[in-house]
Amino acid sequence: MSEQSFSVPRAPSTKRLEPLRRVDAGVLDIAYYEASPSDGPAAMLMHGFPYDIHSYVDVAPMLASKGCRVIVPYLRGYGPTRFRDSATPRSGEQAAIGADMTALMDALEIERAVFAGYDWGGRAACVGAALWPERCIGLVSVNSYLIQDIARAMVPARPQHEVALWYQYYFQLERGRVGLAANRREIARILWRQWSPN
Repeated sequence: MSEQSFSVPRAPSTKRLEPLRRVDAGVLDIAYYEASPSDGPAAMLMHGFPYDIHSYVDVAPMLASKGCRVIVPYLRGYGPTRFRDSATPRSGEQAAIGADMTALMDALEIERAVFAGYDWGGRAACVGAALWPERCIGLVSVNSYLIQDIARAMVPARPQHEVALWYQYYFQLERGRVGLAANRREIARILWRQWSPN
């Protein structure tokens, strides 16, 4: 069976998730979009790399119209979300992005929520559900269950799997940080070509 890929031509959206709000949430000052009602069941929508909150520009209003309190934060390292202290070590570890989500929930006084995401946001959702199951009323992970087995992290997978996931590992290593700093455009171009062939 051969794989087929297709794309549906679609004009870029001019819609924006605005206005942004900000909240001190542990080590981060998190910028986020919120759609009401404030007393509805909460849904945390976590974006992935290299995108931002506007991945949910169509989804957030639909969920809000159904009565959900929708929270769409910029993850650490994205947009206007900032570390509160310049001396805080920077980390993209899976536990850190999961902890950021629950710290945001604490700051917004959200007891329980549906955790949803894709890519790094999917990892945040999965980590949050695994470490704080009492806070999670549902899990939606677009690209499967994303918690990495750290003990086996340096054991290579079969090549056909490595190619599909290389950036997940690459950008979590010092080598990836240096490579991204030196080759940002080339890396973005490769990802764009792989994910948007048409």
